[in-house]
Amino acid sequence: MLLRVLGTAAGGGTPQWNCACPGCTGARRHPARRRLHDGLALQPADPGAWFLANATPDIAGQLESHRTLLPDAGQERTPVVRVVLTDAELDHTLGLLRIREASRIEIWCTEPVRKALTTRLALDEVLSPYTALRWNDLPLTGAERPTDIGGLHVSAVPLSAKRPRYAAGEPAHPAWSVALKVRDPATGKTALYAPALASWSEPLEQEIADSDCVLLDGTFLTDDEPPRTGFSRRTASAMGHLPVEGPNGTASRLCGRGGKTGRRILYTHLNNSNPLGDPDDPAHERLAGLGLGVAADRMVVNL
Repeated sequence: MLLRVLGTAAGGGTPQWNCACPGCTGARRHPARRRLHDGLALQPADPGAWFLANATPDIAGQLESHRTLLPDAGQERTPVVRVVLTDAELDHTLGLLRIREASRIEIWCTEPVRKALTTRLALDEVLSPYTALRWNDLPLTGAERPTDIGGLHVSAVPLSAKRPRYAAGEPAHPAWSVALKVRDPATGKTALYAPALASWSEPLEQEIADSDCVLLDGTFLTDDEPPRTGFSRRTASAMGHLPVEGPNGTASRLCGRGGKTGRRILYTHLNNSNPLGDPDDPAHERLAGLGLGVAADRMVVNL
C-alpha cells in the first residue's frame, strides 16, 4: 500500500492569499515552504487502483504531481474517481467540484456529512449536469465490517461532533469528523489518517497502537497559538484542534510510539501560523527526539 501525501496545510494553504504572517511571507520567499491543502491518495499493490482521502481545492494540481494518479497512454481519461471524506469541511470537499470531468464520482462518508453536502451545499443538484455522484456509507470501526475500495479495507473512527460553520444548525452526531483506518489485506499493514482531532479517546488510542503509519492533526503547535498570533481569539482546543505541544498536547501522548518502534507518526494539516511550517524551526528537533515527524507535500509512504 502506498500513501501519497497530496498536501499538508490547513484551510487556506500556505501561503494563504490574504495573509502576510511570518509563515505565509516565508513561504512566498522560500517555495520549499509552500504547502497545499491537506489530503492523501492511497494505492494498493495495483497502481491502477487508487482513491482520495478528502478532495481539496488544490486537487487538480495535486493529482498532476503524482504520475501514477494520471491516465496512462492507453487511457484518454480517468473515468471514475473514488473519494473518502473525513468530514464535511470546505477545505476537504470543494475539490469534488473540481473533478466534475470524471464520468462518475464515488463518495464514501458518514450520514451527517452526506446530509450536509447534499442539503446545505446542494452537491447533487450542482454536479448532476456534469457527472454522476454515487454515495456510499462509510462504516464505523467496531460496529460494521470495513468497506473494500480498490482492494483496501476502509473504516472510520468517530472523533468529534464538530460541524462545519455552514452546517451549524444540523443535529449533533458523533461522526461529523472521523479518522480513516485503511488496511491492506495483502500485507496486513494499516494506516490511520486523522487530520482534525478535537479530543483524545480510548478508541483512537487503540487504533494508533494498531497502526503502522499515523498521520495526525498538527494544525497548531501550541494551544495559545491562535490568539497569540492574531489568528483567532479562541485557543486551538476551542477551535476543535488539539495542539501538538503543551499540557494537553498530542506529542506527549505519542512519545516513544514512533521511530524505533517501526511505526511512523507524522503531523499534517498545519496552519500557516504553525512554526512547524519552517523546516529549520527547533520544534522539528524536539519532535524527532520523541520519535515523531512532520509530513511533507508529495511525500510517499510505502507500507
